[in-house]
Amino acid sequence: MIHTKHIPIALIIFLSALSSCNKNFLEKPPTDAIVDANFYQTDDQVLAATALLYSKVWFDYNDKASYNLGDFRAGTAYSAYNDRGNVLFNTTGDTPENGAAWRAFFIVVGQSNLAIQNIQTYAGSAVSPSIKSFAIAEARFMRALAYRFLVMNWGAVPIIENNLTLLSDTTIQRNTPESVWKFITDEMRAVALDLPDEPLRPGRITKWSAEGMLARFYLTRAGVGSGGSGNRNQVFLDSAKYYADRVISLSGASLLTNYADLFLYPYDNNAESLFSLQWAFSPGAWGTQNSTPAYLAYSGDIANGDGWGGDKGATWWMMSLYDGITITETGMEGRTLDQRLKATFMLPGAHYPEITQSIPGGSQELVFPLTGTDVNFISIKKYVTGKAEDTDGQAASQNYGHDTYMQRLAEMYLIYAEAVLGNNAATTDATALEYFNKVHTRSGLPAFEDPLTSDVIFKERIIEFAMEGMAWYDLVSLHYYNAAKAYEILNEQDREKFFVGPDQFPNPTSWTFTKTPWVDSDTRNIDANSGNFLLPIPTAELSQAPNLRKPPVDYVKK
Repeated sequence: MIHTKHIPIALIIFLSALSSCNKNFLEKPPTDAIVDANFYQTDDQVLAATALLYSKVWFDYNDKASYNLGDFRAGTAYSAYNDRGNVLFNTTGDTPENGAAWRAFFIVVGQSNLAIQNIQTYAGSAVSPSIKSFAIAEARFMRALAYRFLVMNWGAVPIIENNLTLLSDTTIQRNTPESVWKFITDEMRAVALDLPDEPLRPGRITKWSAEGMLARFYLTRAGVGSGGSGNRNQVFLDSAKYYADRVISLSGASLLTNYADLFLYPYDNNAESLFSLQWAFSPGAWGTQNSTPAYLAYSGDIANGDGWGGDKGATWWMMSLYDGITITETGMEGRTLDQRLKATFMLPGAHYPEITQSIPGGSQELVFPLTGTDVNFISIKKYVTGKAEDTDGQAASQNYGHDTYMQRLAEMYLIYAEAVLGNNAATTDATALEYFNKVHTRSGLPAFEDPLTSDVIFKERIIEFAMEGMAWYDLVSLHYYNAAKAYEILNEQDREKFFVGPDQFPNPTSWTFTKTPWVDSDTRNIDANSGNFLLPIPTAELSQAPNLRKPPVDYVKK
């Protein structure tokens, strides 16, 4: 973790500079941020210069945009009264989370570029070549990952490797998705060569972080440029399998035994994490802390002066995916052995001994309440760790220290299985089934013995990574080569209010789910299509950078 009290004064200057460059990605970058030649004289100073690429630059994305785009647009969760543009799939150029995400990703790009330029220019002779190479690789890694988010959300976007060239070049325009994917894959391959097998400091990226991203990049890139044919590039599928297997076999990472432990405080930089954003509980500071739990916790009863997620929860569609929850004539009912449900969402009557709940006259361990008669919410548990007393004092309003997963080993197992499946209807490949079941059985479910299909793997990914900002990008990956299937999944989802009732309270053994009768049926489903699938470029950006309206061109590396 990066603790504020250990951040040198030059890094504080960097923090201040960041706040001045968030209006427009085409603005001149803050060239006075950590450029004092006296600062880059030691290995520690160079590493300090890239430390905030793990937190501050991602803040506007992590704050609310991560779940608005990654889960609300994907249909795994919804908000009944807020963020409705993303829930109802009519995100516009003025939707706040759209602008926040765009801004955050280009801040990552801009500050990564600046870090590369400053290290190359100012690093003194006492800085070891390996540290200089490592720090530059960190910045290139972050830039490539930011472009992965950009191209998957907005399609064609401008590739910028040197922000200073923007001062004299007014012709910069968007680059084609195919060339963006080539650029970030080439970057990540180069980065992997300059990163160590073990983290230099807790939470810093390794060779396996980069190779894990390569597995992810190649799996998605296999569908890019397919023209919706339904077939993916076999060479890229083979590359995804290769890198996933390397990470599984060589990284030393391992799945945690219990899924819930992934989100129990303190869980930072555990054996399953390949790369996480590194947040710090930092009273008095803003932007280096994790603010997201403030918006996810269902009530102030389990929070720290925040807890504004009372109208957020799992969608009807999301609940229908869990094994054991069955469709009936009047709704759904049942229970599941899948332990991921309790660790991701809260059902009425569920106990969470790790979280303190305020009640009249005192407090108790959290028992998620039963409220309402025709509408309530299956509230969000993942990333909600409770009060200050539950986290060794490391929590306050909008200020939490636990990290945000950007990639876990579980994804490598599922990437391998999907890459082996490839363009086939099904596979019985023994290793693919073994790897799939590493994830599947960890949840408490029996081993899956039928042939693996794309639907089976897609469902597993949705359940495994719900509320981790992943589901939307799974749909975008599908959309590259089978847009019709992506639209079908989205348009069959129910995204409106319902009531969940336990068979007894507390300690229920099953639940019934009934759709709220007075809800307008027109808002239960969305209309995803080619005209609204990708996000529109934020209005403010289009007004300040009219070249973004021009047709995209292939990127030629300068």
